[in-house]
Formats: sequence, C-alpha cells, structure tokens
Amino acid sequence: MRYIVIGAGAIGGTIGARLADAGHEVVLVARGAHYAAMKADGLRFRAPDGERVHRLPVVEGPDSLGALRTDDVLVLTVKTQDCEVALDTWGAARVAGGGTAAERLPVVCAQNGVESQRIALRRFRRVYGVCVWLPSIFVEPGVVSAPGAPLTGVLHLGRHPHGVDDTVRRIAADLETARFEAPVVADVARWQYAKLLGNLANAINALSWPVAGEEAWRLYERVRAEGESVLRAAGIPHVSGQEQQEAHGDKVRWARGGGGSSWQSLTRGTGTIEADYLNGEIVLLGRLYGVPTPLNELLQRLATAFARERRPAGSLPEAELVRLADEAVAAAGAGGVAFSQEDHAARS
Repeated sequence: MRYIVIGAGAIGGTIGARLADAGHEVVLVARGAHYAAMKADGLRFRAPDGERVHRLPVVEGPDSLGALRTDDVLVLTVKTQDCEVALDTWGAARVAGGGTAAERLPVVCAQNGVESQRIALRRFRRVYGVCVWLPSIFVEPGVVSAPGAPLTGVLHLGRHPHGVDDTVRRIAADLETARFEAPVVADVARWQYAKLLGNLANAINALSWPVAGEEAWRLYERVRAEGESVLRAAGIPHVSGQEQQEAHGDKVRWARGGGGSSWQSLTRGTGTIEADYLNGEIVLLGRLYGVPTPLNELLQRLATAFARERRPAGSLPEAELVRLADEAVAAAGAGGVAFSQEDHAARS
C-alpha cells in the first residue's frame, strides 16, 4: 500500500518518516513554508536513533499525483479544525479505474479528539480511527522531532464507528514494522475518549507552559473531573487509567522538553487551535446532557482567543489562569443550579 499523509506535521511527519524508514511507499502532503522547505530540502526527521533527511514526494494536493491508486491509504493528520477542507479536497480525487477517493479508498483519522472521523464518515465510505499516543514536535518548517523510545508511539486502530477488517489489520502490520505498536481494536472510540480526557490539559499547557505549580495541576484535575462527569452523563465508555498504563507501560519514554500540540500551534502562530474539539467536545456534551462545564468552557475560550490574536504560547501566568478558573466556577455556581432545575422541569 502507498500511504498519503495529509498534514505532514508533528504526527503526520513522524508516521510518514517511520513508514519510509521501514521501506513503505509514502507521499507527504503539506502547505506553506513547511511544504516549501520539504520540497527543497526534504523532511529532517529527528529521533533518538539519529537524524535523517527523507526526500519523499511532497505535494500540496491530489492534482499533483494524477489519478490515485487503488492501493492508496489516506492518512489524515491535519488538526481537526482543518479536516473538512482536506476531506473535501481529497475525497473528490479520482481513482484509477473509476470513482473517487471518498467512494473507494480508506481514510485513517490520526488526530486528537473524536470529531474528525465523524466528519470523515459524512464523506468517505471507509473510515478508520486511531488513538494517537505519539510524542512529537513540529515548530520549524521542514523539521519534525519524535523523542519516544524504544518505540516511537502506540497507535490503537479500529474501523469507525466500530469493528475491524483486513484493511486495518494490514495498516497495523505496516506500522508494526515502523517502530510503532499498533493494536487493532473493535472499540477504538473507548481509547480515544480516554485520550481526550488527557488532552483537556492541552489548553493549560498552551496558555501557561511550563506548568510547574501545584495549583495548575489541581486545575487540570478539576478540568478532567468535568470531562469524566460529562462522559458518565452521556453514557460514553472509556478505558481506565490502569488499562492505559498497561497498554503503554515503558514502551514510549521521552524527556519532556517542550509543549504539546496546542502549544505548538501557538508557537507557530497558525491562527487556529484544536480547543474547540478537545475542551469544546466536553462543553458540547455538557450542554447536551445538562452538565455544567465552566472550566472547559473557559479554556476553550481563552485558547481560541490566544490563537486568533496570535498571542505567544505560555504567556498567561499560572496564577492568573487559576484566578480566572475560580471566577468561572463561582459565576457558574448559582447559574448552574438554576440550569439544572430548569432542565429537570423541562424533562418532566
């Protein structure tokens, strides 16, 4: 199979580089300065086993490839806020022998959150989800770093909305040759929702990196508790922390020397951030099921404003963030009780 990695940044660049290392055919899709850098000088991939330059085919869109092949696999690794444009562009691409990519090819959604595969399923017949456990960094055009060792990452894969098939088994087998562990599971969403709870810290990380104070860590615990309450109310299952730990163990170790994916977005000044699909997912479910989520709503709003205004990553002091969080909870107190009572009355 040929892997077309749509969004060759931190996650996509790492997956593409590792697959290429293992001898698999890879095409990288990028735009802007990152596309220009890789087109001119290749992808510089940095990992514990050394730095290599991968001179792989790099394109901005499907037109550069002509008709897609029947053995192509589309690996979607753009941020969720960029999914619709990417899916519309690649879904309409023609496939050799007739039909479009949306009709004939598999698309693998390898992103944080849970929304991208739902967006994909509106367009593509064959959609696969990935729970991405993969430390990686992309802040400089043409350069991607993956500090994890001995494995580069753990990627749980399954068909969306559920199930497994031969295609996902073949993709997992290829990933297993490329320094990943790639368990095939019929319930990949359970893993993704557990990862979502961890990703609720991304906004804290982006706004106030490096997070060092006890109050900031307690803030994350409160933010996560909101998320857990929402998932319980919605009846959405997720794997436990113990199950996650057993799956990951010491397979991917790295020295934490930089911020997460949302921090990287602010650092690159992209103007957008994934908070609408991380903290915003909890806010959405809270509104649907009558669970107040003032902390996640605050983080979603702040992170989005920071991205839109291109404010520097880590420029909000921890103490100020904690103060704003306490104010948000206090302001939601009486309102939250009133909302619950009104909601109960409406349902009865």
